[in-house]
This record gives sequence, C-alpha cells and structure tokens, in this order.
Amino acid sequence: MDVHVQRPIPITFEMVAKAYQKVKQGGKAAGVDGQSWQSFEKQGVERQLYLIWNRMSSGSYFPQAVREKEIPKKNGKKRKLGIPTLRDRIAQEVVRAYMEKQVDHLFSEHSYGYRPLKSSHAALEEVRQNCLDYDWVVDMDISKFFDEINHELLLQAVSHVFSERWVGMYVQRWLEMKIEREDGSQYARNGKGTPQGGVISPLLANMFLHYALDLWLTEHFPTVRFVRYADDVVIHCATEAEAQQVLQAVKTRLESLHLRLNEEKTRIVYCKDYLRKGDHVHVQFDFLGFSFRPRPVQSRWRADTWFTAYIPAISKDNQAKIRAAIRDTVNWQNTHQELRDIAEALNAQLRGWINYFGWHGSGSLRQLTVYLDRKLIKWTCRKHKCRYRAATELMLSHVRRTPRLFYHWQPRYTLFFVKELTRAV
Repeated sequence: MDVHVQRPIPITFEMVAKAYQKVKQGGKAAGVDGQSWQSFEKQGVERQLYLIWNRMSSGSYFPQAVREKEIPKKNGKKRKLGIPTLRDRIAQEVVRAYMEKQVDHLFSEHSYGYRPLKSSHAALEEVRQNCLDYDWVVDMDISKFFDEINHELLLQAVSHVFSERWVGMYVQRWLEMKIEREDGSQYARNGKGTPQGGVISPLLANMFLHYALDLWLTEHFPTVRFVRYADDVVIHCATEAEAQQVLQAVKTRLESLHLRLNEEKTRIVYCKDYLRKGDHVHVQFDFLGFSFRPRPVQSRWRADTWFTAYIPAISKDNQAKIRAAIRDTVNWQNTHQELRDIAEALNAQLRGWINYFGWHGSGSLRQLTVYLDRKLIKWTCRKHKCRYRAATELMLSHVRRTPRLFYHWQPRYTLFFVKELTRAV
C-alpha cells in the first residue's frame, strides 16, 4: 500500500498512525458497531489505519452514529455520554491534533481545560490566589452546555480560525452524527449539541467559549479575573455590586448565544476570612473537586494561634465517593484474601486520589486514609479472630516491614497505628 500518494486533503498516514496510538490509551468502550480494540487489531492495524487515511485524505470519510450511554449524576439525574466508534475516535483525533496546533495559542491564559501544558492544579492555584486578592466570586454553571452548544455559531468560530474548508467539513459531519439510544432507535441533534465523550468535543467547546466568554469578559470587564476549565467558570470580583453586574451581563450574553445559566447552581460567593467582616448567604463554592470556604488554620509562627483563612480542600461529595469506593472495591467480609490482595485492588485508586487531592488541604485527605486504615484493622480482627488492639499491633508490624505495600503507607503514618494502640487500651 502506498501511503505517500498526494491527496486533496493534507492528512498523512503518519497523522492517522499517531492518532491511533493516542486514542488507544483512552477509553475502551465500544461504539454502535460493537468493535473492541482486540477486534480492530485482529483485522490488521496497518490495513485498518490505511482505510481511515484513504477516506479522510480523499474527503469521503463519513462517521457512524454515536452510542448514547446514560450515567447517574449526584443529584439523581442522568448525564448523557456519546461514545463514537473506534474508527471515529481515531479520525477525530487526527483533526483535533491538527486544529490544536493552530488554535491553542489563541486561547486565554486563564483557560485550562484539555490544553497542552495546562493542568487542573494550575487552574486551582490561580483560583486560590485570586481568592486572596478579590472578595467576591461568581460561581457559574452553564446548563447542559455540551447538549445545547449551537452548531451554526460553533462552525462560525471554526471558519474564523481555519481557512481550510476540509476542517469545517469534518467538524460539521461530527456535529451532525445521529445518536443511537440503548433500544437501537436513532435521533438527530437538530442543530445543537456535541457529544460528551467525543475526542474532538473538548477542543470545540474551548473554541466556542473562547469567543463566547473569554474574549468578551476581557473586553467588557477588564478589572475582573476569571478561571475557566472547559465549561466550569469562576469569576473574581472586587465588590458584591460588581459581582451582581457581571452575573447579569453574563446571563444576557449567554442567552444571546442560545445558552443559559443553571440558576440553582449559579451563585455569588463571599470569600470570608479573618480580615473580611460581615456575612453572606453563600461563603463556599466548589471547583474541580475542591471546596473553597473559610477554614481554621494554625499560625506558622505561634502554635497556639489559629485564624480563619479562605482555602480549598477536597469537597464533601468527593470524600463520600472515595469512602464508597473503598467500601465497594474490596469485599471486606472475605477473610480468605491476603493483605497484598487488598493493596493490589486499591493502590491504583489511592495513587490517583493522593496525587490529585493531596494538592491542598491534606488534612481532609488524611481523614480518608485513616478511614481505610481502620477498615484494614477491622478486617484483620475478623481474619485472625483477635481484638482491636492485637489487630492494630499486627498492622503496625506490616507497616514497618512493608511500608510500600499500600500507596499511602509512609514512615510518618506509623503514628496513626500508635495512636490506635493507645485508643484500644
């Protein structure tokens, strides 16, 4: 097969091969064709990639429908994910990578979601610093953004940046893909929405909100600061009056773009600390899994002195999710398993939780590791039919012999088991 033939669209076989390597590292869920990565590779990877390249470079690539999957939200409602086929994911990654190289440098420095060299921790750090300088926050929630984003306006943004007609052509085809329900029936998008789960969707969302919100805020409210991670936005204001003015202006702006704010989740928040007097109905907001609110902090210079600071820590919702995962991942009634089996089941999740939520507010995270260690002690009681004190001594010996068995076990954590021994007396 000749992969060096000149084609009307400048997509190379190397671009498709690189996209395949990138996409394969992501989700494994099958699309409407039911094809898995194993099935894809059995048919010959090079042959499959050649077919994708051949069609994309000639302009004859048309995507299949997106498989709809509903996942529960914490409020009891369900969120709809769109799962493209493996071939469509590879094709989307080809165009996404091409677009990103040309558009990313245009985006605001305050936009963090799904961008190279940008991270959620960097976004959180900017929010933390802004809370020190600004007393008020507009905590925004755009209602059903990925379901309501307007195709015509989005394609205008794409054509504004990309003169290549083939880029807009493929973006339009992906926007117009039909959705297939679990019962096999299909429906059209009717000019709005981009599937959450699509490879190219985050970049398209960033493009839309760059022009819809980021540039607009910079031009009309140059004195405020904002941080955006995909469709999660917080705006920092100096006064309550300014916050109210900004909120009303943002509502009007979004309505003109066929979007709206979720009134139940959008609020003005007062960043109350020991220097900021007065009260307000809202003094807490959540951003990227962390809760920003007033918390007692011990002085660095005087151990007996405490003050109130406005700082982040893992949110209560995420604490509850982690506790539930610890309970559900391991069968704590199974006394035939070994301690190493439990460690193998939990360590990948522990690594992720600690590396992410350990960024700030380690005290709240420590409570979760204490919860796990107590579960381990109670499991040891059942396994060895011993009392709590004896089980604690046994676990302490495990910590000393194999401090790397569990990801959260480090030398300083032996203090917990010493305290538990004291408590058990």
